[in-house]
Amino acid sequence: QVQLVESGGGLVQAGGSLRLSCAASGGTFSRYVMGWFRQAPGKEREFVGASSWRGGNMHYADSVKGRFTISRDNAKNTVYLQMNSLKPEDTATYYCAARMSLFGETSGEYEYWGQGTQVTVSS
Repeated sequence: QVQLVESGGGLVQAGGSLRLSCAASGGTFSRYVMGWFRQAPGKEREFVGASSWRGGNMHYADSVKGRFTISRDNAKNTVYLQMNSLKPEDTATYYCAARMSLFGETSGEYEYWGQGTQVTVSS
């Protein structure tokens, strides 16, 4: 059983940056594909990006390409989401998720989830 805890959310002005962290415990972190998703009020949860087991490959949603970067430190059992050039439409609760398989871009493909961290971008 993998436990995931996100941190780093907050309030930021448009154009600003935030870095989210997701600390994992209870499993072999390096064996999991780690994904980031977000959910805005009244909207479905959407894929943001994902990291391969060793961090050599990343996939991103088109809406965040060039602005968001995922990295992971397997020695620290932590995955990060660096968010730059933030826009008001990035406002959402951000979740990290883990799956022991190939890349996935739908929430149903992920087995483990964190509790989420709120990101609010003001205009």
